[in-house]
Amino acid sequence: MKINGVVETAIHVDDVERSAAFYQRLFELERLAGDDRFCALAVPGHAVFLLFKKGGTLEPVHTPYGIIPPHGGAGRLHFAFKISADSLADCERTLAQEGIAIESKVHWPLGGISIYFRDPDQHCVELITPGCWAVY
Repeated sequence: MKINGVVETAIHVDDVERSAAFYQRLFELERLAGDDRFCALAVPGHAVFLLFKKGGTLEPVHTPYGIIPPHGGAGRLHFAFKISADSLADCERTLAQEGIAIESKVHWPLGGISIYFRDPDQHCVELITPGCWAVY
């Protein structure tokens, strides 16, 4: 099998609306769909960032189109959003203006830079510039 990329990244949160507001405010993500159980946000580059209410996906979800199997996630998760090297300073300024502490900044051997911070549920959010991986 050959895949063509990653379409969805999901995290589980205590308060869907609080988390949706956080990510929409920081990254200007468009809300695609949602209810009290989940929120789907459009990420540039044809990807979707899913916010699920903790415990809200433990049973199958019946839709008119089929059944979504149960799933879940617990603990502090890690994910990364790619950014351009030129936007790194702007991202750092925005985080400072929002009162969000940068937990770590890593200068990678290939020339890329990552900054890490926490979201309202203490998930580890990484902003990553090109040059961190051989593929990015």
